[in-house]
Amino acid sequence: MWRLCLWIFLIFFSSDEAALPPPCDSEIYCTGELLRQVQSAKLFNDNKAFVDMKLTAAPELVLEAFSNLTQKFPGQAVPTPELKVFVETYFAGDGKEFEPWTPPDWHEKPKFLSKVSDPTLRGWAEELHGLWKSLGRKISTDVRDNPQLHSMIYVPNPVIVPGGRFKEFYYWDSYWVLNGLLLSEMTDTAKGMIQNFLYMVNRYGFVPNGGRVYYERRSQPPFLCLMVESYYEATKDAEFIREAFPTLEKEYDFWMQNRSIAVEINGTEHLLNRYFVQAGEPRPEAYTHDAELAEGLPAEAQEKLYADLKAGAESGWDFSTRWYIDSSGQNTGTFGDTSTSSILPVELNALLYRNELLLASFSRILGDEAKALEYERAAAARLKGVESVFWDAEKGAWFDYNLLSSARHPAFYPTNLSPLWARCHSQPGMGQLALQYLRGSGGLDYPNGIPTSLVNSGQQWDLPNAWPPLQHMVIEGLSQLDSTDGKELAFDLAQRWIRTNWLAYVKYKAMFEKYDVSGDGKPGGGGEYEVQLGFGWTNGVALQLLDQYGDRLSSGGSGLTSGLLFGLVYAIVKALL
Repeated sequence: MWRLCLWIFLIFFSSDEAALPPPCDSEIYCTGELLRQVQSAKLFNDNKAFVDMKLTAAPELVLEAFSNLTQKFPGQAVPTPELKVFVETYFAGDGKEFEPWTPPDWHEKPKFLSKVSDPTLRGWAEELHGLWKSLGRKISTDVRDNPQLHSMIYVPNPVIVPGGRFKEFYYWDSYWVLNGLLLSEMTDTAKGMIQNFLYMVNRYGFVPNGGRVYYERRSQPPFLCLMVESYYEATKDAEFIREAFPTLEKEYDFWMQNRSIAVEINGTEHLLNRYFVQAGEPRPEAYTHDAELAEGLPAEAQEKLYADLKAGAESGWDFSTRWYIDSSGQNTGTFGDTSTSSILPVELNALLYRNELLLASFSRILGDEAKALEYERAAAARLKGVESVFWDAEKGAWFDYNLLSSARHPAFYPTNLSPLWARCHSQPGMGQLALQYLRGSGGLDYPNGIPTSLVNSGQQWDLPNAWPPLQHMVIEGLSQLDSTDGKELAFDLAQRWIRTNWLAYVKYKAMFEKYDVSGDGKPGGGGEYEVQLGFGWTNGVALQLLDQYGDRLSSGGSGLTSGLLFGLVYAIVKALL
């Protein structure tokens, strides 16, 4: 298998350098012997805990002190007790990067609450609206003034974080967070978050995966254009589009220059996009996990695997059997066969199609017809590529494309429907075929949402987990079909998702990042860390569904309309759980 990995590496990662660069330039947070020894010693249950800590002295002094320490133990790792004392001396615990902050634009009764007919769900929606206050963060001036002491990336405006171990901003999470904030009428907070992302693009050329230096060489699905669209729809602030537009173009150029690849189908070449991170070494926040996974591979194959694990993180799907390619080039294998960069993903290209149409629309708002036509031509070319490369007329859906086997991967993922969400299809009949595909796919066979795949691998982006953004993309795509069946299925899926969110909230008084599709109110699991509470995008998706379907949604899921019965259901479930 390693020979195939090396071959892939040479094709996709060839450069003049012998090795890929590390995740960032920090010799403490991203690379070097200090990081390796601390993470390998497993001083913390979660590798992320260490790389999120603040230095108590200048980096050069910490590195000098560590060098002096290693000299006491020549030819061996520093013993764990001494290493622990070293970390306690030169690093401070988490929570040092923030100042107390409550969103000043939060208020108790946003208008969308009046759309929720079910009194139980309305009361729950009010509590979800209140969670924004607990998830708000303002980065301290110490991070701005002494960036060398922190892994946190400074941004000028406060943020809403996902929650749990994710104490910094994350890119694609923030799209659903922002839409929830706009429903909560927190436009200033939403605008500030968008300005932070624009700041990131102007600093790095793209939006990093999240707000830490160890994310500096990877991004996440590019939702910034869509965030600006949401803000504009809520405010009609054309001046903000004028301010943001050059930076939106800069991000688009990054994806086209650094994440694109030409694919030839039936003699026609199509320029499409993939997740692709040219950074070697283990992910700092999952160092031991990556190092142990790559153990025993040749050096080149290790570098390839490290890069593909980062590309998997860039996709947001970290991790899934979706990215596995075995030694024969087929989409099977194990976690060590992760080959994200060798797969063209449907949803990334559908999303970039939306980006191109939005850049065209923004150009017209700004009076630049020539540029609008340019982006429309780019969208038209992408549409042809999406339909040539991903669309399977016989199966009635869009499928990821394996660059090694030059074939579509027929497995079920909710992203197979993402062109419906992006309206990235040329024929209305494609929507009906996709609806039929979904009904026969097995993806609707679960009472609590659409699973991320139909393979139970133990990875968190596989069965039995269901994730809020994927639920929302499928529901929104179906709701846009010119079909009663599609719209009713969209509502049914919204009802299932709201019910499982609500039941879990009753039981745990918390929102989770993911849920189990086969258990009422059961949080998801698997992957590299325990399921996290919070949770930013879960709240945002729930609020959007409550806003869209609030006149019909039921906390009991039965379609009943009596407020008394709703209250009774709530009381019974709470007592039983």
